[in-house]
Amino acid sequence: MFGLRLLDAPVARRDDPRAYTSIVDHLNPGATIDRRVEVGNKSPNPLRVSLYAAAASIKDRTFTFAADRTQNELSEWTSLDSPVLTLPPESKKTARVTIRVPRMASRGERYAVIWAEVASSGKGNIKLVNRVGTRIYLDVGPGGEPPSAFRIQNLTPARSREGKPQLTAQVRNTGERALEMSGKLWLSEGPAGLRAGPYLVTRGTTLAPGDTGAVSVSLNDQLPNGPWKVKLALASGRVQETATATVTFPSAGMWGSSIVPDIANFTQWPPILSWGLAAVSAILAALGIRRLKRRLTQRAGTDGAAPPG
Repeated sequence: MFGLRLLDAPVARRDDPRAYTSIVDHLNPGATIDRRVEVGNKSPNPLRVSLYAAAASIKDRTFTFAADRTQNELSEWTSLDSPVLTLPPESKKTARVTIRVPRMASRGERYAVIWAEVASSGKGNIKLVNRVGTRIYLDVGPGGEPPSAFRIQNLTPARSREGKPQLTAQVRNTGERALEMSGKLWLSEGPAGLRAGPYLVTRGTTLAPGDTGAVSVSLNDQLPNGPWKVKLALASGRVQETATATVTFPSAGMWGSSIVPDIANFTQWPPILSWGLAAVSAILAALGIRRLKRRLTQRAGTDGAAPPG
C-alpha cells in the first residue's frame, strides 16, 4: 500500500479546501510555481515508485484521466525533481513539482494529474500497475484569477432503482473556473416533526465553465415520503450556495417533480394536497352546473318553453 498527498497550498488559498488535495492555481504567462508532494509506503516491503505528470480533461461532467502517460500542454509544462523514488518499508519521501508556463501560453484553464505509480509482475507476461494521483487545475492568463461561481437551478425528489429516496439538484457553473461539487443535505419539518441528516452529496461531479450537471444525494430508504423541508448546501472550494424547498418524495416506481428552489423557503404543494385542491375545484364546478340548470328550468317553466338539454 502506498499513498500520495500534496504538502503545499498557496497562501492566497488557505481558506480553500480544494487547495489541500489538488493543485489549484492561476498563473500569468511566463510564471513558475513549485509544490511539494509526499509519497508514503505503508507496506512491509520496499517500493520503487515512479512519479510523472499526465493529461486530464473534463468530460461528461467528470474529471477524466488520460490513458497511461498521455500528454497535454499542462503535463508537458510540469516536471518532478525525483521521477523515481525508492521507499523502504513504512517510510515517506517528498518530491518537488515544478510547473513552468511558457510566455506565449494562451489564456484558459488546463487540467492534468501528478501520478505515483508502482508496477509489479503478475502471472505470465501480465504487468500489474497501481497508481494514485493529485489533480492539477491551472488557469493561465494576464491579471488576476477569474471568478468561480455556480447557481442551483432546481431540485427533483426521486427514487433510485433500489427504491431509495434521492434528491437531485441541477447546478450551472456560472463562473470561469472548473468546479468540484460537494455538499450536505438536511431534512426538517417532516411527518410528525421528524428531522434527518446531514446526508453527504455524492462526489464526482466536475463542471467545466458554462456547464450544467446533476448533483445527487441518496437518503435512508426508511424515510417517509414527506412532505419535508430540505436545505441543500453545495460548495466547490470556498464558493458556496444554499437552496431550500419543500418536497415530497414519490412512492416506489414513480417519478418526482422538478422544483425551483429558493433561499427564502420556496414551497411546493404536496401531491396529496394538490389532488385535494383539484377535487374541490371539480365539486365547485359541478355545483355551479347544477345551479345553472336549476335556474334555466325555473325560467323555462315561467316562459312555457322546454329547457335546453
